[in-house]
Amino acid sequence: MFEQLFGSKTRVKLLQLFYSNPNRAFYVREITRKVDEQINSVRRELANLMGIGIINSESNNNRLYYEVDQSYEHYKALSMIFAAKAAKPSSDKKSANSKAETVPETTPEHPLARRIRGLGRVEVAFLTGQFTRDESGGVDVLIVGDVNQAKLTKFINELEKEENKQLRYTTLPLSNYQYRVQIHDRFISDVLAAKKQVIIDNQTLPVEV
Repeated sequence: MFEQLFGSKTRVKLLQLFYSNPNRAFYVREITRKVDEQINSVRRELANLMGIGIINSESNNNRLYYEVDQSYEHYKALSMIFAAKAAKPSSDKKSANSKAETVPETTPEHPLARRIRGLGRVEVAFLTGQFTRDESGGVDVLIVGDVNQAKLTKFINELEKEENKQLRYTTLPLSNYQYRVQIHDRFISDVLAAKKQVIIDNQTLPVEV
C-alpha cells in the first residue's frame, strides 16, 4: 500500500530510514546499504525527496550527507506514518476503540529503544558524535542507568557491525549523571549541548544544560 501511495519501494524505505532517525545524516553508500536497494535508484529518490523539501543535504569531508528536514510543513504527519511503520506494530486483537485511543500524538519510539531497555534499567540514552556529525561531545553513545556490562558490550559490538564503524560510548550510573549535571561538569555539559538523537528519556532528567 505504501509503495502505491508514495511511488516506489525505494522511496518508502528512504522515508522510513530518515523519519526513524531524526537529527542523523547519512551519505549515499551508507543509505544504499541500509535500505538494500540499487544506488542509482537511491540517488534518483534522494533527488525527488530533495525537490519536495522532505530532506536536505550538506557536504562534509568530501561527502554529501542527507538528513530529514524537520522544518518541512508535513514533517509531523510523515513522521507518524514512517517512524511508526518502522517500529513494532501493535496487536491486531485490540478493539476499534482501543486502537483509536492509542494513536500516538508524539514522535514514535526510536527503533533502538527496545534493545537498549534490554540492557537494564536505563533512564536516558542518546546518540551523538558520528551519528549526528557533531563531535563537540567526544562520544557517540551515552547511556545513563544501571546496565548489564556483558549485554552492553554485546549491544555495542552489534551496533558497530550494523553501522560499519567503531563507536565511542559512555555509561553512567544515575546518581553520577545527576551530580555531573548539577555541578555543570564539562564533559556532560558538552555532550548534552551537542546535536543528538534521544532514544530514551524518562523525563526525570534534563537532556540539556
